[in-house]
Amino acid sequence: MGTSLQSVDMLSPGANINAYMQAVNSFAVLTVEEEKDLGERLYYHEDLDAARGLVMAHLRFVVHIAKSYAGYGLSQSDLIQEGNVGLMKAVKRFNPEKGVRLVSFAVHWIKAEMHEFILRNWRIVKVATTKAQRKLFFNLRGQKKRLGWLSYDEATAVAADLNVEVKHVHEMESRLSAYDASFDADNDDDDESAYKAPANYLEDHRYNPAQELEASDWSDDNASRLRTALATLDERSQVIIQRRWLNDDNKSTLHELAAEFGVSAERIRQLEKNAMKKVKTAMETEVA
Repeated sequence: MGTSLQSVDMLSPGANINAYMQAVNSFAVLTVEEEKDLGERLYYHEDLDAARGLVMAHLRFVVHIAKSYAGYGLSQSDLIQEGNVGLMKAVKRFNPEKGVRLVSFAVHWIKAEMHEFILRNWRIVKVATTKAQRKLFFNLRGQKKRLGWLSYDEATAVAADLNVEVKHVHEMESRLSAYDASFDADNDDDDESAYKAPANYLEDHRYNPAQELEASDWSDDNASRLRTALATLDERSQVIIQRRWLNDDNKSTLHELAAEFGVSAERIRQLEKNAMKKVKTAMETEVA
């Protein structure tokens, strides 16, 4: 086959893509007889050397297909690696008795792996999930004759060629023309450009001005009625309620207040209970 099969294990479309292409092109194209012989050895005897020979002879074909997807802005090395996975899957399933050349059978597996890779990595947001969308994604660019937007007649013709609805053609055209944008402003954006970040244009539903005003008025009204109700209590009861319920920090216990006023803790509890009833009654009366 020209180049030793041992060197194949070292081949990988890494940083030096040109060296890789030169290497795979050094493998001779298989004749019909050679391909059938290797295919039978693999199919009937699971000969791994035969499988390796079939894969190596068709690596150039993967490179050829990868070049047709150069317009998506993805790494050729990555596309080739994904295509090689598809090629190996095809070789594993190849039946030489079907009378079909491996290249005709493998093209579907190679493209399937490349398509999956493109759809996963072309955009942050998936642009094609259904079968119809995938068909449009990989065919619409080729169908367009110019860079501008499709006219109605052009979109109709594309829809007829691909057997999809016209609205789906327009939708996919819009998706292809879009671009990924950062949700938040970049750290190095200045004040004149930072406002363009999508995060600044989302409506915040947590706060409603009318509800905020209503809540504020309700809180102020409650506070006013509480002050009025407390004023109806005797001084000791006011201190008990203040120290037991209204102080944010260092709330007093029943025993602490009992020691301060020289009575039992049970007496403080009774005074507290009576005071709370008076406050509640006073606030309800004021509302009425």
